[in-house]
Order: sequence, then structure tokens, then C-alpha cells
Amino acid sequence: RTRLPVKYIPYVPFGFSLLFFFFAVGTGATVNDTYTDYAEEDNTPQLDYKNPHWCHSPSLTNGEVTCHSPRGRAYRSTLGTRCEMSCDRGYRLVGRSSIQCLASRRWSGTAICRKMRCRVLELIPHGRYSCTHGFEVDSRCDFTCDRGYRIEAEHSRICQRSGSWSSTQPFCIDTDPPKIKCPRSRLKAAEPGKLTAVVTWDPPVATDTADKSLEVTLVGQEPGTDFKEGPNIIKYRVYDQARNRAVCKFIVRIEVRRCVALFPPLHGYLTCSSDGNNYGATCEYQCDEGYEHRGASSRVCQFDHNWDGEPAECVPMEIRADVKTVGALLEQFYSKRRLLILSAPNISDLDYQLQNIMIQKSECGLDLRRVTVIELLGSPPRETGRIKESLLDSEVIEGLRHIFRISRSYFSMVLLDERGLDRDFLLDEDEREKLELNQDLCD
Repeated sequence: RTRLPVKYIPYVPFGFSLLFFFFAVGTGATVNDTYTDYAEEDNTPQLDYKNPHWCHSPSLTNGEVTCHSPRGRAYRSTLGTRCEMSCDRGYRLVGRSSIQCLASRRWSGTAICRKMRCRVLELIPHGRYSCTHGFEVDSRCDFTCDRGYRIEAEHSRICQRSGSWSSTQPFCIDTDPPKIKCPRSRLKAAEPGKLTAVVTWDPPVATDTADKSLEVTLVGQEPGTDFKEGPNIIKYRVYDQARNRAVCKFIVRIEVRRCVALFPPLHGYLTCSSDGNNYGATCEYQCDEGYEHRGASSRVCQFDHNWDGEPAECVPMEIRADVKTVGALLEQFYSKRRLLILSAPNISDLDYQLQNIMIQKSECGLDLRRVTVIELLGSPPRETGRIKESLLDSEVIEGLRHIFRISRSYFSMVLLDERGLDRDFLLDEDEREKLELNQDLCD
């Protein structure tokens, strides 16, 4: 049997060959059995561990590939080789972390290294920050505050491999106190006749690095009011929102200009306004009853610390004995002096003589007590009346006896006060002091 040469028959799909078979049978065509005897070609790749470049050599930018081949470390891309993928610091692996060289001459997956970044940091109020490498991994951002502020919390943050920042976001707190300047201290003289003076000033305005509007509090007396003599401390206080405090103060000094204190006159006293010897004070001279002042009636303390005018004195009242009526005589005593009337029908009367001796010894004290002595001596037609050496008119003598019911028959004494009342009276406190002060003089 002759064997025909084997011809290459192209690959025909299975469905098409069946269609050809039925067509041949239906048309009566003869099929040569030699066409069924052909050689099949096997295209399946064989596992060839000897080929060192079965897959392309793996690489990873910004990363590292570590491969393990069945044939050893020298083979990085033979069939069956497994490679571990890892990225450099600051990069994140995207894709497969482990790949294998397959029979299809391809790796089982891919991977890339993507640069890692942290989120953009927010700005902090009243501060700023600067970073070494922007927002990349391992970049350090240092925070600083504006002048007058201080960092609270950590001063820096680091971008970590996880893509998050270390620690927490710091913030700036206000440490700078407000600024306030008070007016200058001032000196002012008290107003005339007063111990105070009105002082005004403009309240200070406070400024602060953080707060635009601040409330300034006054500690002390309000401006535009009366300030008393001496130093008056005025203080202003202000707080900012961070409770930082600032204080300023100044002194308002009121000077009362004074004259040398005036001394009251002998047998008199002073009545002064205000504080007695301050600028503008007026002192009026007053004399005791039975005395009258001689000189200026008042003096005023001047701005130059001197009194105007000259000092006055109090002298005993001059009793006029040459009057014609008892009324004219008595009006010189009422509300001014006291009156002691002695009546003796005979100057040789023992009671009169004894009383006269006592009066002469106490003449100084009687003057201090503002007592004037009138003597009615003898009987008509030789009756006389006298005030010391001055003689009284007969009608005045008769009037005195009639008004005060003084008899001519026996010795009598009548003591009248400033209101004309017949009574005994004790020394009052002022009289006692005067007597003590003038004891040496009277002695």
C-alpha cells in the first residue's frame, strides 16, 4: 500500500469540517482516508526553569524589589520567581505587594510607589509656620507667634509615614499686657476761701496688640470734682480679653496757701471763715463786752501768705459820765458791761469802807469781768455820784436810785448783769481762764 506524503492542513474549525463532511456525502463525493492521517502540533509552553529571562526584569521607582527564584538568588525573572515589592520612606505602595512570574511570561500583578503627603496645615491666628519639606513625610513645620503672643502646646509638628501630623495644632495666646498712659501729676492751689480745688483731665486711652477696644476703669475720684488738700492718688486699670492687666497712676496735689495764724487781741477774740488762715479766709476782730476794738475790723489772708491791714486791739470802753439822763448812762452798759452800784449815806460806814477796800484790791479782776463800779455817796444836798473820778449829774443819781430802788438810809450794793438784772453771778469758764492767764498782772 503506497503511503502518500503528509500535507499540512490548515486548522479548520470543528463546525466547518462537519459541514464539509455532510456536503461530500450528499453529493456522492469520495473522501480519501489519507486526509484523516495528519500530524498535530503542540503549542503549549513548557516550564523551562533554565531560561533566566522568562519574565521581564521587575523594577519599582522609589522602591525596592526583592525576588526569590527557584534556581537561586541570581535569577530574578525566571518562571516561578516571586518578588516582594516595598517603597522607600515617604512613599506608599499602590498595587500588589507580592508578584510571581507566570507561564504566560507576565507577572501576576503590578505596583507603583506614590509619594506620601500630609494634609495642608491651617494657619494659626496671630502666628505662622515654616516647613522644611512642605507637607511631605518627615517634613517638620515650626510654629511661631506674633510679637506679644506665646505658643501654647508643641512648637512643631512632623509629617509621619502614616500621612498624619504628629501632636496637635498649637495656638497663640496673648501675653502682652495693654498699654495705658496716665496724665502727668499736677499741683493746684485751693480756691480762695476753700480747702479744695476742682481739677479736670482727659481720661487715658488704652491700646493692645490683640484687642481693638478696651474698657478703662477709674480707681479714685472723678475728674471735674472737688479735691481735698494734700495728695490724691488717681489710678486707671484695664484688662484685655486674655486678662492681662495694665495700671497707671498719677497724683493730684491740692495746696492750701496759708498765712501765719493770727492771735486774738487781749480782751477779744477772732471770728474767721473757712479754715482760719487759708488763702481767702477772713478774720474779724471781736472784743469782749465792755471793750471796743481799735484798728481794722477784719483782715483777709492773701495769696502771697500775708494778711492785709494791721492787727487791731481791744480797749476798755470809755464810759461817759457827763450825760444828763440815766438812760444815756445805762445804754453804755447794757449788752456791754456789768454794773456794780454802791450806796452809802456816810463814807465812814464800816461796811462801805470794807467793801471799798475789797473793790480796790480786785479792780483788775473787775475789769476782766467787765464790771464798772458806780458809787452813790452821802445824802442831799451833799450827795455825789461818781465813776472813778468822774462825777454824775444829780438827775442821773436820782434816776439810778429810782430805777433800782436804792435807799439813802443804809449801805447797799446792787450788781447788774449785761441785761440789767440784779443778781449774783459766778465766774463762767471764759472768765476763769482769763483770770488765770492774767493772774500775775492782777497781782
